[in-house]
Amino acid sequence: MAHNVRVPSRLVTTYRIAVLPGDGIGREVVPEGIRVLEAAGRKTGVSFAWTTFDWSCDTYRSTGRMMPADALDQLRDHDAIFLGAVGFPGVPDHISLWGMLIPIRRGFDQYANVRPCRIMPGLRSPLADTEGRKIDFWIVRENVEGEYSNIGGKMFQGTDRETVVQESVFTKHGVDRILHYAFKLAERKGLRRVTSATKSNGISITMPYWDERFADVARHYPHLAADQYHIDILCAQFVQHPEWFDVVVGSNLFGDILSDLGPAVCGSIGIAPSANINPERMHPSMFEPVHGRAPDIAGKGIANPIGQIWAGAMMLEHLGHRDAHDRIVSAIEAVLGEDGPRTPDLGGNATTVDLGRAIAGAV
Repeated sequence: MAHNVRVPSRLVTTYRIAVLPGDGIGREVVPEGIRVLEAAGRKTGVSFAWTTFDWSCDTYRSTGRMMPADALDQLRDHDAIFLGAVGFPGVPDHISLWGMLIPIRRGFDQYANVRPCRIMPGLRSPLADTEGRKIDFWIVRENVEGEYSNIGGKMFQGTDRETVVQESVFTKHGVDRILHYAFKLAERKGLRRVTSATKSNGISITMPYWDERFADVARHYPHLAADQYHIDILCAQFVQHPEWFDVVVGSNLFGDILSDLGPAVCGSIGIAPSANINPERMHPSMFEPVHGRAPDIAGKGIANPIGQIWAGAMMLEHLGHRDAHDRIVSAIEAVLGEDGPRTPDLGGNATTVDLGRAIAGAV
């Protein structure tokens, strides 16, 4: 785990970080994330001991597994996990997801998936008339149960009676702790409102239960406003009135959907970060960009590294270094807001390395 070493004039804290570049553009953006983390660390008394684990879809093709059977044991003693992307054409998405991401999230009880959504300087929302509107909110997604269960199966395959069943799982323990996390995040960030994503008018058992638990948990935070929307109209309000929201909390499925829509509303999924948090710190948390493996541009050196870099900033904040987090976010803002280099997804012609170096320099 982390340890402190005294050097002239300051104390340096070193963290053991597991690096999983994964697939596609993950292998291109992760080095830039590390470049910027190292730059921020030099300014704030933080250093890193990196250990790279080369687990990917190539691993699956050669071994039949996305990662080895003892993968969690290999990762367990690290302070955090820095992930690039998972999945590539030729390996079904459910194989790559259930072979790597979900076992890590569940094995380390990373039940809070947290994604900031805001319009960065120099970027434009695809929405009309955003001038002067403060669009800056957080998505909190329940990350280990809900609709993404592996309880179910198939019967009578290949016949007219073929039947497929998959169960959703909502526990009081799981629902309450993610709701409390959302309210506490609002408190910590000085925000005023927590919004629940539901669908209790159509999903008649799990979602009314979610609503009951939301109402009960909200009573513990009388100083915060609490409201709820059905997921369909909530998506519409994200487009029409994104400035209404501070923290939005949803189940595994609804949170997953909203946490892509949110960054898109803010101008680019390519810059969006994500944190898979074990709030009790019993296990390492994992930090990754929202974007996927992007096989259409993999190997071209033009992927946007900002999502990976911003995820690194979130990792530093989780490790207790808000000053280092703020340095990185400010550097991203400076590069984007001052006509710095931009990758093609942002309308420029810069390479992944160009943008990474510019942000590291701004740090």
